[in-house]
Amino acid sequence: MPQKTPPRSLLVKPASADCNLHCTYCFYHDRPTDPYASVPVRRMPDRVLESLIQQAMALDPSQAIFGWQGGEPTLCGLAFFRRVVELQQRYGYPGQSVSNGLQTNGLLLDDDWARFFREYSFLVGISLDGPAHYHDRFRHYRNGAGSHAQVMEAISRLERHGVAYNILSVVNAITGSHGAEIYDYLVDQGFRYLQFIPCVEVDPETGHVTEFSVRPEQYGDMLCAVFDRWYNGGRPEVSIRDFDSILGCYLGEEPSVCSYQAQCGAYLVVEYNGDMYPCDFAVREELRLGNIEGVSLEQAFGGPRMAAFAEAKAIPRSECARCAWQMLCRQGCPRLVGLGGNERHYLCRGLQKFYAHSYAGFMHLRDSLLPGSREPGPVRAVGRNDPCPCGSGKKVKQCCARLAPPWLLVH
Repeated sequence: MPQKTPPRSLLVKPASADCNLHCTYCFYHDRPTDPYASVPVRRMPDRVLESLIQQAMALDPSQAIFGWQGGEPTLCGLAFFRRVVELQQRYGYPGQSVSNGLQTNGLLLDDDWARFFREYSFLVGISLDGPAHYHDRFRHYRNGAGSHAQVMEAISRLERHGVAYNILSVVNAITGSHGAEIYDYLVDQGFRYLQFIPCVEVDPETGHVTEFSVRPEQYGDMLCAVFDRWYNGGRPEVSIRDFDSILGCYLGEEPSVCSYQAQCGAYLVVEYNGDMYPCDFAVREELRLGNIEGVSLEQAFGGPRMAAFAEAKAIPRSECARCAWQMLCRQGCPRLVGLGGNERHYLCRGLQKFYAHSYAGFMHLRDSLLPGSREPGPVRAVGRNDPCPCGSGKKVKQCCARLAPPWLLVH
């Protein structure tokens, strides 16, 4: 069955990289390729916003998908987002669905913001790295003060107003070693929609991966630990975005997470001034697709520069061709290829370990979801002495599945 093409969506940065926090691991810090580094304050003008909304609503008369991100998008103020909704209503089509997601650190959210989000069905992503002793390690103000208490207050406010929200946790060199603890903490708070995003940044001066970045094996161990909690005997009670996407792959669906898709290009970035780029990790002058006031969204999505960027992910790599997990990772996010002095995807070894670790669990879940299925029966994955599916040439017991639980390996 052919897979559906992911719908085109927009990641809009109305305040660009401006932020009221100064997180240690933020990938906007000291980025020499930032085209707007010399601009002290960046806010999207109304003429740019109106042009953006008008064109975005015309991309697909059946649906329009907006992600508002930064930096910190709430720095634009509530009046800006009221204007967003007003323009969406003006330029929308009969029967057209409109999806607004907003990623925020939560620090500026008051009751007015919460009422607005509830009234217009915004999905709010809150950045929270776990308990205060982990969150405040990197997510702090410029004076070094932590932000955990304020974030938790913001979440409570959203809950009181019935706002739909999820939690985004960055997996870094500290939190990557405490996956089970952090998962338990988030679930104990009542959070049911989670994302775990690996932090991998390169020091622009040395060219090496930063000390606060998660290491490949560490990331794999973290995913394995979280999966063991999440699996819950084959009855997960929490949504984890990457796990949902992987399960979708096993079910033959097109994954929702871009790094698991066959190629890039399902979304594009619109900066505060209307400049467009193919990815938030590709906001560089040489990759600029044009400005929305001179080049339309339709032209940017369909142009040769976007096509070249999108197709680069699918260019075969020999180390990936030998790996049985390629059908899941699709060679991974291109920005992580070639880091750390290795030509492969930086997180490859950790992901391979996780895919082997979680395989049988996902097979049980897949079988339970297929039409007409009964309770899933035992699944034979790989034997301890079989060649490892990652293509290393080693036996499974010596490679990806060294930390696999008993229900994965056939003894």
